[in-house]
Amino acid sequence: MKILLASPRGFCAGVNMAIESLDLTLREFGPPVYVYHEIVHNKYVVQTFRDKGAVFVDELEDVPPGSNLLFSAHGVSPEIRSVAKSRRLNAIDATCPLVTKVHLEAIKYAREGYTIFLIGHEGHDEVIGTMGEAPESMVLVETAEDVDRLEIPTDSKVAYLTQTTLSVDDANRIITRLRERFSNLVNPPKEDICYATQNRQEAVRELSSKADICLVLGSQNSSNSQRLRELAEDFNVRSFLIDGASEIQPEWFAGDETVLVTAGASAPETVVEECIDWLKERFDAEVEVCMIRQENVQFPLPKVLRQLQG
Repeated sequence: MKILLASPRGFCAGVNMAIESLDLTLREFGPPVYVYHEIVHNKYVVQTFRDKGAVFVDELEDVPPGSNLLFSAHGVSPEIRSVAKSRRLNAIDATCPLVTKVHLEAIKYAREGYTIFLIGHEGHDEVIGTMGEAPESMVLVETAEDVDRLEIPTDSKVAYLTQTTLSVDDANRIITRLRERFSNLVNPPKEDICYATQNRQEAVRELSSKADICLVLGSQNSSNSQRLRELAEDFNVRSFLIDGASEIQPEWFAGDETVLVTAGASAPETVVEECIDWLKERFDAEVEVCMIRQENVQFPLPKVLRQLQG
């Protein structure tokens, strides 16, 4: 067996910032620290923080007034910020700056009178937060077929934004269809799909032709991890999205395959290493690290936490 270990993989700058923010908040203020939604979409990371005293909530009514609260990497709507203020919560914002960029674009286009098409997945935390910035101006578009069902005049003043963790190929198909229907469609000068999402997809795209099987480390509710699995399948590679080595099924392998291993942007490197060890122990697998692109992006911690660090 040969393992193609994709690089880049795993944590992105936004996830690193959010995790460091929660870690520092727990150390400085002590538990419990409440977190609105999962800090990132990864079971392993969430359970690790639960063990340290983090409490993940879906409703701010579950947070006692005056408590310490962290907003997750996926961002929140203005309504949630208002509720947090009314409950006198000490809110620390760990929203990924690339998500904040999309929020600001939504506000700008709404103020200028645009109808905004948000390309994304219904119910995703990031989509809920972004749509909350301008709910009267935004229309969610999930597929190219959704574009055909839009009941908006083709000469309308329209713009589009995208969820940061989408499949680049899927988003481009939808954008193409939007441009076919709306000739005056506008978009931000810099695309919204984040650098890390694109880089991880690029690695899978380049390496899938050499692989028989693809293991994607990530949780089922991780959008960017799901896109990696789907992308490998697009290249006719059997692909499995797993949280860790305990979910690997021996019957997936005969022992002579080339296995592509990658990880979504919210999956820690420890779970990747466990899977590599599992394959080495059972199939005497050899590992080849395949560097597709270098990443050197870092995001600063929220201001209040930087001040605590001195």
